[in-house]
Amino acid sequence: MKKILCLAAAASFVLVACSKGGGAGDRVMIQNKGSDTMVNLAQAWAEDYRTQRPNVAIAVSGGGSGTGIASLMNGTVDIANSSRELKKEEQETAKKNTGKEPVEHAVAYDALAIYVHASNPMTTVTKEQLACIFAENGKCTTWKDIGVEVKDCPGQEIVRVGRQNNSGTYQYFREWAIGDKADFKLGSRDMQGSKDVVDLVEHTPCAIGYSGIGYKTAKLKALCVSNTDPASCVEPSAANTLAQTYPISRLLYMYTLGEGTPEVIRYLDWVRSDAGQALVERSGYVPLPADKRRPAPAS
Repeated sequence: MKKILCLAAAASFVLVACSKGGGAGDRVMIQNKGSDTMVNLAQAWAEDYRTQRPNVAIAVSGGGSGTGIASLMNGTVDIANSSRELKKEEQETAKKNTGKEPVEHAVAYDALAIYVHASNPMTTVTKEQLACIFAENGKCTTWKDIGVEVKDCPGQEIVRVGRQNNSGTYQYFREWAIGDKADFKLGSRDMQGSKDVVDLVEHTPCAIGYSGIGYKTAKLKALCVSNTDPASCVEPSAANTLAQTYPISRLLYMYTLGEGTPEVIRYLDWVRSDAGQALVERSGYVPLPADKRRPAPAS
């Protein structure tokens, strides 16, 4: 039996064609990299899509929005996941390096939750309190500084948990809570992934951290958030995110160089179809409203 293996690779697309025993089929590999906020959702999409189109394999990896965007700028990825918009200089670098304009595809919404340990008596938090805790000039270093006492937290010292600076979540929270010209207080625990933030807060009574609502578990508490008055706080929920009443909510994006290859275009259409958006909801994120969706690709 004669076996023929052909491999053709371009900067951002890999096509493997195999022929075995007289039958032939094309196997397409799509490289998808970036946001840790989105990595669980991206993996769910990839696995479900593979059951419908077995010839398409989608390789998903995280590393943060900055990692995905850097790969896009270098032309080494088909789709970059990002929890923030591309900056002007990133768009220009991508065009200079690859000759193609990055194209933005909004694929879901996310609420950025503020998490504390289950034993923490807090139920609400204001933007001012978060700045006092996280900003470099913030004076709040113990839970008593904001009027609470946490059981099993020796000395009541606040343990701040966040993300590394290549994360879109890091940049979004910094801009919202303390301003993009300010910086975080030294000594925070900067985690590589969104799940790492939740895991640390779950097991640390003194901790407070920020991460996507899709990572919420029953073992920790997501606080009701307000800009100023605690009495007017809003819960991080799908309904409040779509209503644009929850103050720390955002769109999640996939970026391509140009519109992408035909198979990438087909995949992104499926992601934004009713089937793809059903997975958004099941994964704990907020699906696109009906007017922002795409028809499912023809089989």
